[in-house]
Amino acid sequence: MHRIMLVDDETNILHALRRALPHELHYEGALFPITVESFSEPEAALRRVTEAAFDVVIADYRMPAMNGVEFLKGLKAIQPQTARIIVSGYADLQGLVGAINEAQIFRFIAKPWTDYELNAALAQALAYRAIMLENQRLADEVRVQRGQLSRQAMELRRLEEENPGITRVNWGPDGSILMEGWDE
Repeated sequence: MHRIMLVDDETNILHALRRALPHELHYEGALFPITVESFSEPEAALRRVTEAAFDVVIADYRMPAMNGVEFLKGLKAIQPQTARIIVSGYADLQGLVGAINEAQIFRFIAKPWTDYELNAALAQALAYRAIMLENQRLADEVRVQRGQLSRQAMELRRLEEENPGITRVNWGPDGSILMEGWDE
């Protein structure tokens, strides 16, 4: 199952995006079953990406609290392998260049979009991400064979990709492990 995140401050747009997405996408013979989570607040979406891995994130460019480029830059810092797509109804060339250069987006989709265009871009992003992850895995295998990477480090990378934050430990001043959400 591939996880897709939608982020837009307008709930009507979120509903339209959800309606446009099928339960599974087809691309060059590959089948991509998807599950979708949507957020109207980019801050809440960033909190969520620290808890769960997403394959593709589609974000609006103009949002009041945090614009799409800022949000996607934050996402990239947490989950660098996630494909990033921006949707916007504004033809802001400077903003688009920023999105490409700073957030390294995969695709820009203009509002109003067509369902075909949206689904094709999403399927391409999923296929591209699958290729990138396979390339990373193969490169890591070569590094292990050359002694440049241990199997343990390779496994830690894989676990971190699947479950963001699982490999990080929050140490207390006395050497204890601090657990989020637990009362002291």
